[in-house]
Amino acid sequence: MKNSGNKTIRILCIFFAFLLLLSSCGGGGEPATADASSEPAAPEESYDPPKMRTASFHEDTAEGNSEVQVDLSRKNKGFFSLYCTSDKKIKLQVFKDDETYTYDVVKNKEQIFPFQLGNGSYTIKVMKNIQDTKYSELYVTYADVTLEDEFDPYLRPSQYANYNAESKCVAKAAELAAEATDSNDFITNVYKYVTSSVTYDREKAANIQPGYIPDPDEIFDSGKGICFDYASLAACMLRSQGIPTQIIFGYVGDSGDLYHAWNMYYTEESGWVAVEFEVKEDEWNRLDLTFSANGTDSEYIGDGTNYLDVFHY
Repeated sequence: MKNSGNKTIRILCIFFAFLLLLSSCGGGGEPATADASSEPAAPEESYDPPKMRTASFHEDTAEGNSEVQVDLSRKNKGFFSLYCTSDKKIKLQVFKDDETYTYDVVKNKEQIFPFQLGNGSYTIKVMKNIQDTKYSELYVTYADVTLEDEFDPYLRPSQYANYNAESKCVAKAAELAAEATDSNDFITNVYKYVTSSVTYDREKAANIQPGYIPDPDEIFDSGKGICFDYASLAACMLRSQGIPTQIIFGYVGDSGDLYHAWNMYYTEESGWVAVEFEVKEDEWNRLDLTFSANGTDSEYIGDGTNYLDVFHY
């Protein structure tokens, strides 16, 4: 009987130990945590772009005449819009202080233009071709601009960076942003994508006509373009995902005689190198995708002193 009692006790001990094990596992087969107070591992960092800023023409707030309508209702958001139905060639001139920007206007199409010269008083002149290279004033208006965000002109679509939520290049940019850990990583992704996917179109460059305006999605599809196309495509992709980006026109090279287009972008982060230019915190940084894609960095880019910025869009 003594052996039988000991056996019973052993069985009960095993049974209660089993119950204790179940209790420690939460009663549902889940493994117990070693330290209930320990915090779960932090999720991997990722770039979370802000909501895309848009720009459009609003007929109900536009003013003008029978041939041209100018909408200034969103001026403090960094842009104005225009719609022209004239049967003549149209140019647009934007004046502020001692600077002038001149654009060729595409007729029968809503177009966006930036207030890239910052706060202040602007004069906007729409000019109509009357003979050869002669133009007369078709409409003039004025705008006192106080930007809600100094980066707005470089975070929205414009004539030279024409995109919207349905653009193919925007969809690709969103993919690249989703793969990025932060804004610098996203810029790197765009840099690598554009330089590996677009080749320089020498035939197009030799036959380009005055007034040419890039179509970023056409460049995206064809995989070919000139410097203006590279800069436009990069601006569309970066702006759509929250990176302030300028399109720059100016001169480059030792002799300073090559008229060229490139980009400048802005980020609060640092540590990325773009075309032999180190990213500096809280500053604009040069991004020349044309030369990077075609292997001529050392000849033209150097230490960056070969660049002369003229126009910012």
